[in-house]
Amino acid sequence: MQAVIMAAGEGTRMRPLTYKMPKPMLLIKDKPLLEWTLSFLPREISEVIIIVNYLADRIQNYFGDSFGGRKIKYVFQKELNGTGGALHACRDYLQDRFIVVNGDDLFYKKDLEKLCGENLAILACEVDDPRKYGVFKMDKEGNLIDIIERPQTKDLRLINTGAYALNKNFFDYDLVPITETEYGLPQTVAKMTDKYKVKIIPAEHWFSVGSPGDLEKAQTEIEKFL
Repeated sequence: MQAVIMAAGEGTRMRPLTYKMPKPMLLIKDKPLLEWTLSFLPREISEVIIIVNYLADRIQNYFGDSFGGRKIKYVFQKELNGTGGALHACRDYLQDRFIVVNGDDLFYKKDLEKLCGENLAILACEVDDPRKYGVFKMDKEGNLIDIIERPQTKDLRLINTGAYALNKNFFDYDLVPITETEYGLPQTVAKMTDKYKVKIIPAEHWFSVGSPGDLEKAQTEIEKFL
């Protein structure tokens, strides 16, 4: 099975730390965030596709063509046109089933193992205040109905963590624009519910490293993932 790791962004919210280093290469306990991500991938993953752009050479020079016994392939996202655009950049290299994860978050290995066992699924995390996230509207069986971005209420608290189990049916759907220049991966997955069941899997642990303060917290949060 393949894993796609999205690591192309400029990490503007992490500045000044990201002026000379891409966000996925920032250190947590003396190890790049991206190295933690690779170490948490389940055994089923034999090949990793890393989508790069900003300071791509820092990532390529560190990991090379293989790491931890897994083959690594790099795909350059020429235009930073969102997560949907990023996945489309590597569509020609993908087999039928694969997982996709953000390269700047911490994911728990057992959660990713559950994800690998599904045909179509999204990893979710329950938060106290979901209003700055995308939340999931689900049916009684825990399958996706819709994704609501930045909800005004706190009624739905399972948010999108940015980890997906997908197959190549994804590419049968037109990408959903979320800004004038970006296309959303989760919004496009939501369109797939017209024909397919997309399971929502609650995560045991997840930590988003979005700011310098988050990076500082991650130095201790990482213990929950070991």
